[in-house]
Amino acid sequence: MSTPENARKIVDKMMAEDKFSQWLGINVILAEEGRSVLKMKIREEMVNGFGIAHGGIAFSFADSALAFASNAYGRLSVALECSISFAIAVNVNDELTCEARQLSLTNKTGTYHMEISNQKGEKVAFFKGTVYRTSKDWVTG
Repeated sequence: MSTPENARKIVDKMMAEDKFSQWLGINVILAEEGRSVLKMKIREEMVNGFGIAHGGIAFSFADSALAFASNAYGRLSVALECSISFAIAVNVNDELTCEARQLSLTNKTGTYHMEISNQKGEKVAFFKGTVYRTSKDWVTG
């Protein structure tokens, strides 16, 4: 079992080694067992041929929130299944917030719901993810 301090240490360690989340420009606002809140800003190099944010950006943003929320318990957890629904387009300079919330937790799996909102408070995407909880513990030093 983790503690609030260990949860943040685990997420900070994950973030320090996660080059893709760093490239996305993710800022971890909250990291606790079963919950995380992240922020990021959409840059020019993140758009698709339609001039809107590539769907993979929102997917990856939510996937990072899933990873942080599920691993904060202190057990190494990896994604089993994920899906996303896009509500409205995301544009360059939009500032996004993703909140991950745990829906269920067992010894082997965890299920989470992520909502991504823009700076206007509009819901732009909904993501559901299930993780496999390995038997390996995080070392928090």
